[in-house]
Amino acid sequence: MIGAIIGDIVGSVYEWKNIKTTDFPLLSQNSQFTDDTVLTIAVADALLNNIDYGITIKKWGNKYPQAGYGGNFSKWLQLESNKPYNSWGNGSAMRVSSIGFYFDSIDETLDAAKKSAEVTHNHPEGIKGAQATAAAIYLARKDKTKTEIKQFIETNFNYDLSRKIENIRPNYRFDVSCQGSVPESIIAFLESYDYESAIRIAVSLGGDSDTIACISGGISQAFYKKIDPELIKSAKSKLPFEMQEIIEKFETEIGW
Repeated sequence: MIGAIIGDIVGSVYEWKNIKTTDFPLLSQNSQFTDDTVLTIAVADALLNNIDYGITIKKWGNKYPQAGYGGNFSKWLQLESNKPYNSWGNGSAMRVSSIGFYFDSIDETLDAAKKSAEVTHNHPEGIKGAQATAAAIYLARKDKTKTEIKQFIETNFNYDLSRKIENIRPNYRFDVSCQGSVPESIIAFLESYDYESAIRIAVSLGGDSDTIACISGGISQAFYKKIDPELIKSAKSKLPFEMQEIIEKFETEIGW
């Protein structure tokens, strides 16, 4: 899941200052983790300790209340209950990467992705976005080809992945919906040639840059199996120790 977290940190400085090029510094002094990383850690925590997703998501969300959550999610964090609020936003997809790495079958992966989404994002599009992202990571991890991944996602989730980045980029705008950002994130991965290129392509689309790069980054890590160690080191240095600890425990658990 470190690939997703790096994507979030790289995209963080471009979320409100979109760029339409792949030529930019990956990390800078202003690069920082956002809600995408906090909630990615929360889902991994739930898996590692067999805790309900809603409990860990609320726990980590309240630990880092200024991470950049949407308005409805921020309100949900303050509720005593964990009742979902029918969101179709891409928050369900950006936090799901650990599930794609964790389970041994596609059915388990899809079931867990649904459960992780519906604690807040119980709208069909919210669940769909989480499942499509987790499935793409699972299939990439299992050495499926890009063609096989594309066909599975298109067949099972009805996302149009035949579009090209060069055609999407000029008119793409900020879109926090799953349906308006998950397909684009997957396409960024499909057109990449290594992990770094996937992140650069994702950010270059503009829009919700940190989340698109987070989603694409998780898939790309699973597919390419390799990320520049210096990039990992630099990104981890921007995380609190308790987050680094979850990452290390998770990687040990899955044998990554």
